[in-house]
Amino acid sequence: MIVYDRIMDLSAQIKNSLIERIKQSENLDLLKAIQAIFDTSDENIYELNEHQKKSISLSKIQIEEGNVQKSEEVILEMKKWLQSK
Repeated sequence: MIVYDRIMDLSAQIKNSLIERIKQSENLDLLKAIQAIFDTSDENIYELNEHQKKSISLSKIQIEEGNVQKSEEVILEMKKWLQSK
């Protein structure tokens, strides 16, 4: 549940930041581009198959259980593995 709360906090921060930036912008091209993004995001552009849905569900469970590694650790492991080849 802690991960969910952090995601929601980050989501709120991003939304507030975007709202402020949009309010302050006088760049019509930028505003049109943002509008286009919102218009296309209302469509179901991304449809996941069952395998992808199951993979996402499994990943969420792994995160909640703390079965994660920092990206730096993974990169270091991969570098060591590549050097051994």
